[in-house]
Amino acid sequence: MNLHDLNKIAVKMVARGRGILAADESSGTIQKRFDKIGVTSTEENRRDYRELMFRAAEGMRYVSGVILYDETIWQKAADGTPLVKVIEAADAIPGIKVDEGTEELPEARGDLITKGLDQLSKRLPKYYEAGARFAKWRAVIDPTGGRPSYAGLLANAHALARYANLCQAHNIVPIVEPEVLMDGDNDIDTCYDVTEWVLKETFQQLYYLNVKLEGIVLKPNMVVSGMKCPQQAGVDEVADKTVRLLKSCVPSAVPGIAFLSGGQSDELATAHLDAMNKRGPLPWALTFSYGRALQAAAQKAWSGKKDNVPAAQAAFSHRARMNGLASQGEWSASMEKAG
Repeated sequence: MNLHDLNKIAVKMVARGRGILAADESSGTIQKRFDKIGVTSTEENRRDYRELMFRAAEGMRYVSGVILYDETIWQKAADGTPLVKVIEAADAIPGIKVDEGTEELPEARGDLITKGLDQLSKRLPKYYEAGARFAKWRAVIDPTGGRPSYAGLLANAHALARYANLCQAHNIVPIVEPEVLMDGDNDIDTCYDVTEWVLKETFQQLYYLNVKLEGIVLKPNMVVSGMKCPQQAGVDEVADKTVRLLKSCVPSAVPGIAFLSGGQSDELATAHLDAMNKRGPLPWALTFSYGRALQAAAQKAWSGKKDNVPAAQAAFSHRARMNGLASQGEWSASMEKAG
């Protein structure tokens, strides 16, 4: 492990005004998104869609790294250029999703555990050779119905730490992603309490597994109300509680925190990020690692038609710019209208 190089990559991933594009949807997930816009999910269509984002020069100015799915990291653009090289040409870092989905953990109240550790030490060198310099592993935590159990929480935190340990051993920066889901009926205080428990256990396991915090990026959820909760917290409450929680749980050695959007609307995810950065100075960089919140408008504009590529790139570039500004606390709602 070369901690100097890992830290250098991690710092670039959370550079001021830039964030991470999560383009790592599984084949099943991207098919659902393509179904909504009437596009058949073929390998070529998936390639063409992702390529249009990677070649959106204006939008990529605000993207520091791109998380890729296994299929994508090996693909070539329409002109034969490896997509990894297209990303590098935009001064962004290629990364790779390495978890293999979830399964239920027995006798753990329905908690899910993430799979993929068994062959990870054999897969990581191949991804590094292909150009990946960071990786992502997602653990999902349900804060409803008496969940999580301690067994489920501990199993996920330990798996995250095992994954991070292996990544660093192969000179790949691990994105550590413990996601407390936001699609339930829980209120914001429940989200706060569960996220606090999750983060504290995760960092304890990272310590036990000798993971160097200077060489990771944290990708947590924001502290928000569940989508089915009748009482939705406002932007200021979300910002206040999220920043307070992170200050109590995340060591300052971590270079940066790149939030997931978790199903928030495009503009709300941007507004929350901006409000948090307006509460600086903070011990670490706060930026974005969005998938749907960066891509939804571009997907709709594209709709599988080659003639729509410029419009799709413009939509993607607008969202990337808005979030780049939010990562500096320089966004306002009026900018959305102008855009």
